[in-house]
Amino acid sequence: MRLAASLFLALLALPAGAQQPPRWLATWSTANYAATAAPPRDSVDYVPTYVDRTIRQIVRTTIGGNSVRIRLTNEYGERPLIIGAAHIALRDSGATVRSSSDKAITFSGSRSVTLRPGAIVFSDPVNFHIPALTDLAVSLWVKDTIRATTRHPLGLQSNYVSAHGDFTAAARLIPDTTIAQWLWLAGVDVVNAKATGLIVTIGNSITDGYRSTPDANRRWPDVLARRLLGSSESVKAVVNAGISGNGVLGPIAGPSALARFDRDVLMQPGVTHVIVLEGINDLTRGTESADPRNTVSAQDIIFGYRQLIARAHERGLVIYGATLTPIGGMNRPTTPATDVKRRAVNAWIRTSGAFDDVIDFDAVTRDPEQPDRFLPAYDSGDHLHPSDAGYKAMGEAIDLTLFRRTRQ
Repeated sequence: MRLAASLFLALLALPAGAQQPPRWLATWSTANYAATAAPPRDSVDYVPTYVDRTIRQIVRTTIGGNSVRIRLTNEYGERPLIIGAAHIALRDSGATVRSSSDKAITFSGSRSVTLRPGAIVFSDPVNFHIPALTDLAVSLWVKDTIRATTRHPLGLQSNYVSAHGDFTAAARLIPDTTIAQWLWLAGVDVVNAKATGLIVTIGNSITDGYRSTPDANRRWPDVLARRLLGSSESVKAVVNAGISGNGVLGPIAGPSALARFDRDVLMQPGVTHVIVLEGINDLTRGTESADPRNTVSAQDIIFGYRQLIARAHERGLVIYGATLTPIGGMNRPTTPATDVKRRAVNAWIRTSGAFDDVIDFDAVTRDPEQPDRFLPAYDSGDHLHPSDAGYKAMGEAIDLTLFRRTRQ
């Protein structure tokens, strides 16, 4: 009784204006990983070095908010990343922003910040009305020499690099170079009192949106975000944690889903739900190797799923399994046994009950006459990745009432 009375008196003693800290939710995020060591300049993997340049990066919000912060990362950096200044604004068009919306960003009160190799930093909150489903421009002045080793290579978004100088506050930035990657930017978070959670979509190139139209936001998670915000369902953000070429079990491209699940899912501000679409690369890459130790079975993939499910449930998250889409005729060496394994994985996803529910992308995209292949209208042409129409069909097939579910 004395303890209860003491707690009650302590609560009464709180200042009348005391408030809970704001609840942040990611409105945009991406999964970064390390650039290759030192490919030649004419290689498609060449990663430039920047010094005294302003990089203006465009990101698409899902939910809006009345306060915003950014997350920067030098996770794979070879040397300190020195940001001399940073600004955020509503994008007008191209590399131009609406000057009336421009806001300076600070880091623990300072206009500049140094990220040592491996570091991640959060900016200070900025009072800023952020609309839903709009383009933001995040401008970073990279003050000292740095190679862009920490990046998300498949941005499918035109981003802009200036000539020498700090142009972070400039309404009109004249690009010296245009890039289609995101560099050092890990996420954008907002405060939105009406939002009830965040859906993280983790996967490979089919989640990353490979072969969808650039600068058009036609990935299936983009479709899902638009549908949710246009529906009567409660407000939830959607972020994309896809990495092209990624695997569940091993580092095919970027860290595996098992390795990055904490960073890209569990640590996302406000996360409540997860969708997993991953496993095709694990199954198909083994056929390219003469080493039998690289071969992956259906049971290996299922083991990986069980690990992800357990980790999500431990944090109180709802996790959905998405079936693997068709691979028949794909432009990569495969055998009939590969598709047998894909179907076995899908059968387990559908019937095991291990995931909280199932999103059947295979059923949505396959050709009924040739179930191992995409419907022609949904095939981008390489028989592995969907077309814009295929991504749209995937995003539209998701039952929005799934996201009402919570775990106690």
